[in-house]
Amino acid sequence: MRKLVVGVVGCGGIANSKHLPSIKSNGNYEVVAFCDLIREKAEASKKEFGTEDARVYTDYQELLKEELDAVYVLTPNSSHAPITIAALKSGKHVMCEKPMATCYADAKAMVDAAKETGKILTIGYQNRYRTDSQYLKAACEDDELGEIYYAKAHAIRRRAVPTWGVFLDEEKQGGGPLIDIGTHALDLTLWMMNNYEPASVTGSVYRKLADQKNTANVWGDWDPEIFTVEDSAFGFIKMKDGATIVLEASWALNSLEVDEAKTSLCGTKAGADMKDGVRINGVKHNKMYVEKPALGAGGVAFYDGSELKPQEVEQKVFYEAITEGKPLTVLPEQALVVTQILEAIYKSAKENRTIYFE
Repeated sequence: MRKLVVGVVGCGGIANSKHLPSIKSNGNYEVVAFCDLIREKAEASKKEFGTEDARVYTDYQELLKEELDAVYVLTPNSSHAPITIAALKSGKHVMCEKPMATCYADAKAMVDAAKETGKILTIGYQNRYRTDSQYLKAACEDDELGEIYYAKAHAIRRRAVPTWGVFLDEEKQGGGPLIDIGTHALDLTLWMMNNYEPASVTGSVYRKLADQKNTANVWGDWDPEIFTVEDSAFGFIKMKDGATIVLEASWALNSLEVDEAKTSLCGTKAGADMKDGVRINGVKHNKMYVEKPALGAGGVAFYDGSELKPQEVEQKVFYEAITEGKPLTVLPEQALVVTQILEAIYKSAKENRTIYFE
């Protein structure tokens, strides 16, 4: 199997904790170029994950001059679009970390650039590759739930505000928990429903707990002075076919119902949620039932049930799309709709009105 020669733009937490380790474990990639505004970060990533002669840059335009098969865009959200578009136009395939962009216009420009160049573009929604997600998607595709007309997208943390990097910086991130973790929950929900035609969005965005101190935050108290994004956001989404989605996203909420990157689905034949693995509920023989599939291997002494992690499957799918022409799991056109809805929630809350789509 031929190795893909790739470069990485952005050598922060998401690069070193998710993408680079999974690239390394895949074994079919050579990372030959690293770029970060802070040269020391790029040097550190090169030392751990790069080839011996890998190059280091602080300007992504210089990295794009290299002969590369693909580029990973792992920077703050506000720079996803310009870097991705430049990479595509320089002849590289692109894996861009979620969310696709901070606004619909930028995300649309990314989709257009991929079409114009004929290069592959995918977005890092790795939660689609979880075992529970794959099982529930198969159930949806087999029409076990029937018409899914109501759903909830869950992204709720009780006290888990990320206090590192630029997560709290609205200018660089475009928002807080809605665009950070709400994006995963919404992506899963739309994907399960196979419904990408929103009609309207009504949103509420709150910054209610951000000024508090002694917060019991799992990563230590946040600094209210730099906490310029929301701490909670909620959206009511109506689709063109009449379906309804409720999206809930928070880093800090006084709630005991804590779920992240999960969805609940209600259909005409059955319902399902991801509250405890996968639970499918319905009626059989005039009695209500709940089914819980066994998602682990188990039961065989010499087999531990080990399987690829979601982020490792993500790299495998990207590799096979480039080298074998296999289909992507995350299409840029799908990620575009996620960004469209998230932007509308922020706009609805700011303007205190419902946002309608054509």
